[in-house]
Amino acid sequence: MINHASRFALNTLRPVLKRGRHWKRRPLALRRYASVTNHHNLPKAGEVINGFTLERIQKVPELHLTALQLQHNKTGAQYLHVAREDKNNVFAINFKTNPNDDTGLPHILEHVTLCGSENYPVRDPFFKMVPRSLANFMNAFTSADYTSYPFSTTNKQDYRNLSSVYLDSTLRPLLKKSDFLQEGWRLGPENPRAASSHDDIVFKGVVYNEMKGQMSDASYLYYVRFRDHLFPAIHNSGGDPDKMTELTYEELVEFSRRHYHPSNARFFSYGDLDLSEQLKLVDFTLQGFEKREVDQEVRTPRDLSGGPISVTIPGPLDPMQASGRQSKSSVSWLICETSDILETFSFSILSSLLMSGYGSPLYQGLIQSGMGSNFSPNTGFDSSGRIGTYSLGLDGMTKEDVPRLKHTIHQILHQHASEAFAAHKIEGYMHQLEIALKHKTASFGMGLMDKVLPSWFNGVDPMESLKWNEVVNAFKEKLKQPDYLIGLAHKYLGNDNCLVFTMEPSESFNRDTELREAARRESILSRLEHEAQSSDHALQQLQKQELDLLNEQENMKDANLDRLPSLHVQDISREMVRKPVYTQDLAGSQSIWRTTETNGITYIQAKHELNELPDEFRLLLPLFTESLIRLGTKDRSVGDIEADILRKTGGITISPYIRPDPWNMEKYAEGLTFSSYALDKNVPAMLDLLRTLVCDIDFSSGQAVAAIQELLESKVSGALDSVAEAGHHFAITNASAALSPRGLMQEQLSGLTQIEACAQLLREARARPESLLVVIGKLKTIQRLAISNSSNLSFRVVCESEVATENARLLNAFKSSLPDQQGVGQSPEAVPGSSYSRRTFFDLPFQVSYTGTCLQTVPYASPSKAALTVLGQLLTHNYMHPSIREKGGAYGASASASPVGGLFSMSSYRDPNPRNTLQIIQDAGKFALERDWTARELEEGKLGVFQQIDAPTSVRNDGSKEFMYSITEDMDQKMRERLLDVTRDDIQKAAQQYLVDISADQQAVCILGEKKDWVGNDWDVKHLRMTEG
Repeated sequence: MINHASRFALNTLRPVLKRGRHWKRRPLALRRYASVTNHHNLPKAGEVINGFTLERIQKVPELHLTALQLQHNKTGAQYLHVAREDKNNVFAINFKTNPNDDTGLPHILEHVTLCGSENYPVRDPFFKMVPRSLANFMNAFTSADYTSYPFSTTNKQDYRNLSSVYLDSTLRPLLKKSDFLQEGWRLGPENPRAASSHDDIVFKGVVYNEMKGQMSDASYLYYVRFRDHLFPAIHNSGGDPDKMTELTYEELVEFSRRHYHPSNARFFSYGDLDLSEQLKLVDFTLQGFEKREVDQEVRTPRDLSGGPISVTIPGPLDPMQASGRQSKSSVSWLICETSDILETFSFSILSSLLMSGYGSPLYQGLIQSGMGSNFSPNTGFDSSGRIGTYSLGLDGMTKEDVPRLKHTIHQILHQHASEAFAAHKIEGYMHQLEIALKHKTASFGMGLMDKVLPSWFNGVDPMESLKWNEVVNAFKEKLKQPDYLIGLAHKYLGNDNCLVFTMEPSESFNRDTELREAARRESILSRLEHEAQSSDHALQQLQKQELDLLNEQENMKDANLDRLPSLHVQDISREMVRKPVYTQDLAGSQSIWRTTETNGITYIQAKHELNELPDEFRLLLPLFTESLIRLGTKDRSVGDIEADILRKTGGITISPYIRPDPWNMEKYAEGLTFSSYALDKNVPAMLDLLRTLVCDIDFSSGQAVAAIQELLESKVSGALDSVAEAGHHFAITNASAALSPRGLMQEQLSGLTQIEACAQLLREARARPESLLVVIGKLKTIQRLAISNSSNLSFRVVCESEVATENARLLNAFKSSLPDQQGVGQSPEAVPGSSYSRRTFFDLPFQVSYTGTCLQTVPYASPSKAALTVLGQLLTHNYMHPSIREKGGAYGASASASPVGGLFSMSSYRDPNPRNTLQIIQDAGKFALERDWTARELEEGKLGVFQQIDAPTSVRNDGSKEFMYSITEDMDQKMRERLLDVTRDDIQKAAQQYLVDISADQQAVCILGEKKDWVGNDWDVKHLRMTEG
């Protein structure tokens, strides 16, 4: 999805279950070790805690944490615990899983592992646990060389439940062949209950379809093929559909036996949990294993010392790119060993200075110059392996420019690197490190895990990775050396020891992919027919396999559910945790204030309402917000403004919004939001920068036309990949546009209509460059409307009480300095997206599809809203998931009521059979109406809702719901009570009224994918492409 929230800063830092043996808690002889707040209660190195020996302990006061590294005495399992005063506790079990081929074995095993275990012999316990928990994060993922199973929750009993399930799932999985067939791959009749012929046999499997969807994303395809050639020893762990059908069930079981063992595991926990109790639970499971030798080989990149090495591969055509600008190419170097923490840190800062931001030398020299439209997907410094790698590349190149890329990069580094390393620019990154320490986030533990795990598996000491101040101070010392960063750049980049990797477009690429799949299908079918001694017998076996799987999916879906642990509705507090705010008048505008402990940071959000904005201007709002940092003012360059943002703020975000009215479906408001945060002492500078960005950017400069075309090139070139990554969201947004004015406006801002509008502007600019002068004229008009000293401008402030008065004074002065409000009349100009069909099909070059169905229901304040919200959870887990994912093979499916707006949506993601999905969605209301919902199911539906409602949030978001949507804490409390009080009758009434009896004009559907023969004249078929026809 295109991100229309323009972020003006650089980030310099970068569900599974187990039915374990039931254990009884006994009084512990050992003292309990929890958070770092009481340092006198911490264990000492050498102590044994419930089967683990504490090897090292390290305090990191600047991060308010203490790290404890332990080893399990019996199995050798390694354990890292990070103790911190944070209720959002994290646990993860992780395994080294080097892939030996491209079949995606680690990825398929990740899925099959979560399909039942010895103590929890439940069909798909991972998804069954989701509605039995209040976890705010619950997932599993396969990385290049390791597999991770993490979760986070603020509920202590939930933490124990999930730990038990995760441990049993990963260490005692059932690994049934039926689960391999469902999750991995199989051949079977498209409709197993109908008579089947040879031509009806298709490939199926959740992961198989997931990876077909991934490979439809040209950026992903480029990246994974690049990895194939830079790291030939590390195969594609996700899986290549061309190779996945070579994987056997027996190979999967053997890989699990060898790799999913405690001796090959890294355990991670975080937060204020009772460490002794958690270690006791882990040890209870590990005692059933013996220590063994395991393969923890650290695989490194290929030797580039004889470079340059050049590789060119074919890729798909992108209908959104100009036919002559479809090449992707990059140059990659090997950097230092990542165990050298200081050098790795130094190079990460060097990388950011060289290429991050529109004023950076590599951006200006490679993209602003017109050589490419975007950085290539692999661009940047990757320090996740034993040896760091650095890549610089471009998307949207001409074939003729590809040979010049390496020389151009070297030329830019030679001529302009010193500009990037100017003292004030380095100061900006040092400030970002300082403010990052103080900025409170709700997912600190998960972020820490993501930082530590990759390098830990590749031989880097995790304790060294946590030494924040020590590394920063050592870097500052290094900076005292003359030309330290220039020397580093020359050392690693000033040579030809590199890999030049290029992907050139092929008109036959997608067709060749389909032909290869057809050939694999024929080959496997021929083998099966030979083994069965007849074609008919082989078809009968495949049909029987499919029916057996279908019967298991239908008949075993609720088996042994009582074995799974669960929270209950009574574990949810009936009273919400309140974060009181107060209102204050600021120069005629209402502002919302929250005073609380913020570590000396002030957070400010402003919104400026734009009344009766013409469509042609709304379509340009994203272009306007994204252009602000690409143009300087009359006396300040882009680079200077970027440097000041880094030096004085934590970033500035400007984005358009459309908000629903919580009481009335027909009402809405639109405008622009402005958000930033800064150390208290820098609030005046932050407000000055905000005013500069909105009011002073010079759209009349000589660089304006080139900058706007460059921005359009960038937006359009990555558009199709964005759609492939989040197609269900685009489908839902497009369907909603047919139901209400607000839906139409949202589609214009962030949907496929926005992509089409940008493509149209770019087409015109390429044909007639002067057309951009008209666009710039409209951007100037938007600039005059964007912010004003009027009642349409309001603020939300989160800060400490000691600075509230001063911040109010500064905001009063800021508001008074703004121009008076101006209006704009309605424009007669016709624009894309003025009307929408209720049945739309976008014909796109994807191997799988995405569906989105929307129903217009009720606003937030309606008494029916609570029942619809719970109904969404019930349908997701009891109907959509088993019908569309398990049986249909789609990667994902869900139903949900919009948290604030009036839409009820149902969707599928990377779906091989959208036609079948539409029928399932059409029958959802009947299913909900006729289902005899049990008390347990109703309870699970409510738990699923409160996972989101009670998830921890950053202090920066306090008061935001009232500010943006006029939903007060009293209204939220009322909704909370309604949700907890929803009954089975309420669910069925909501299903009857809003899903079964709903009129045709209150529902719409959109599908994205390759058009099939069943898409007839009752569909409005559309295309996304740069050229007509």
